[in-house]
Amino acid sequence: VAERSPTLRRRELASRLRELRKQAGMTVEDVARELLCSPPKISRIETGTRGASLRDVRDLCRLYGVSDSEQARLMTIAREAKQQGWWNKFDDLGIESLIGLETEAKRISGHDASVVPWAFQTEQYARTVIKGVLPRMDDRILDERVTARMIRQEILRSPEPPYLWSLIDESALHRAIGGNDVMREQFDKILEVAATSNVTVQVVPFEAGAQPGLDNTFMLLEFDSSVQSPVVYTENLAGYLYLERDAEIQRYREALEHLRACALSPANSIKYIEKIRKALEE
Repeated sequence: VAERSPTLRRRELASRLRELRKQAGMTVEDVARELLCSPPKISRIETGTRGASLRDVRDLCRLYGVSDSEQARLMTIAREAKQQGWWNKFDDLGIESLIGLETEAKRISGHDASVVPWAFQTEQYARTVIKGVLPRMDDRILDERVTARMIRQEILRSPEPPYLWSLIDESALHRAIGGNDVMREQFDKILEVAATSNVTVQVVPFEAGAQPGLDNTFMLLEFDSSVQSPVVYTENLAGYLYLERDAEIQRYREALEHLRACALSPANSIKYIEKIRKALEE
């Protein structure tokens, strides 16, 4: 896993350039007019959806009157933002931005409503899930997505791993994915990963009834606050969504707190998973 995420560098650069423009008292239209480019280009640079070239950064720094040392720092960030993460070698993952954020997150909190979370999946379970959701997927793309999912899990074993707090809906534990052999192996891996010091697992039982995680899979990623503000990632068949507004972050924090409160304790969650695992042998 890359030590420095180009995704985070791009977002850091975008945030700083937006801040410098506001400090200069300029609008996006003002900047576009001065640099002889379109306002959407400046907007995309400031939101991180478009990478800024070294020339862009140089011209913007001159326009905003920043110091030589600050310009040099931003140019370095721009170079790092253009580096390739390990995930860029795959053609069609669809979650490149998410992986880039995960590599530098300090804390990842998530809820999965229907399947075992990515961080705990075995190769065979992952393959069966991905193929089941997208049955017409080309075999090559399927192989790449499975491989990438296994590589993603390595962040939990990195020298400075994020703290992962995972909430799993009970339905995910009872959904037969690939048969008993696959599920036995899958439960073994959940128990193995959950035993590490930087991972907490809780099961949200059926008895919790209607709760904020009902039919809702999401992750809250938190970082060194000086580099990146928190991000919520949500997904469904329609696609992926990244939420960053304070009100949105707070709403998901509250959902996580509610889910943790209505879930089985970490110790009882492990006991319950072990119980289901044992039943598969009978």
